[in-house]
Amino acid sequence: MTDHHHDHDPIAGTADLAGGGAPILVEVTRGSVVESRHRGSALIVDRSGGVHGHWGDIGRPVYARSAIKSLQAIPLVESGAADAFGLGDEELALACASHGGEPGHVERVAAWLARIGLSESDLECGTHLPFHEGSAHALVCSHQHPSGLHNNCSGKHTGFLTTAVHLGEKTKGYIRYDHPVQQRILGVLEQMTGCGLGDAPWAADGCSIPTIAIPLEGLAFAMARIADPADLPDKRRDAVLRIRKAWAAEPFLVAGTGRFDTEIMQACRGRVMTKVGAEGVFCAALPEYGLGVALKIEDGAERAANVAMAAILKRIGALDDADPEIAGRWLEPEIKTRRGVTVGAVRGAEGLAG
Repeated sequence: MTDHHHDHDPIAGTADLAGGGAPILVEVTRGSVVESRHRGSALIVDRSGGVHGHWGDIGRPVYARSAIKSLQAIPLVESGAADAFGLGDEELALACASHGGEPGHVERVAAWLARIGLSESDLECGTHLPFHEGSAHALVCSHQHPSGLHNNCSGKHTGFLTTAVHLGEKTKGYIRYDHPVQQRILGVLEQMTGCGLGDAPWAADGCSIPTIAIPLEGLAFAMARIADPADLPDKRRDAVLRIRKAWAAEPFLVAGTGRFDTEIMQACRGRVMTKVGAEGVFCAALPEYGLGVALKIEDGAERAANVAMAAILKRIGALDDADPEIAGRWLEPEIKTRRGVTVGAVRGAEGLAG
């Protein structure tokens, strides 16, 4: 039998973007025993590159997935497209969203598409049932199929289409790596992260656009520049401030009922902006502190990413004035039996505590 495991083999040659030997950031208890552990890396940084907290290998590239939608939305404002179509906080928040597919999300995206003369059929993000369980049940019970509007990324994609329409670019194929919409975003990512990404590994995200491998330190730095955009060129600074305002002003549209981003941003009254991504990636911008945060859970678990981000926000002091009930629910979610009895918790590991 011939051995085919050479460098060009699509499996054997796959780069490890998650990182080995990362510290334990989150523990899961059941009774008095730590049943499971989640390893990860994280960084807190300011716009001058000053490190305010660091765990694991922050130089290893990760796919940021949906955690950087705020950066991907910059050309929507910077190009003049947002002004040309009269977009406000709601649309800009949806451009940054991984929404739950609730009626309030779907109806607003549909109206936005109509405003730019397009429809659901122009979305190239694919379909899935709403993340929000009640909305998914309602759709199934009414014998309807989900559409691209229900995709958690439909707002981001409508933003891409808006930019393309405004600049007279082809709307078909806007998800391709070589399409002007995606190349424009690549340039923004390079400038905001301070990383050269022309030769960086990339692959298709769940919604089919390119996701670029970016070092965790670059992601945190970009978030710090959103938190404190003083050194950005005027046009980019103005775009960042508008996106930041929308992101903070419309937390429900960014995620939805019962979701971390919405609940934590509401509990902090817009003083903290967070954005989860798939596979355990999380980013946050904290304008009052001038800090950016990025983290990656090695095994990709969202439950661990939520708790790790909550623990880091607490460490910084950003949760001090937050609603304690909501903050507590995310800092240490309870593990319950099927009958609703609390038997354990998901909690930040010792090294993550302030």
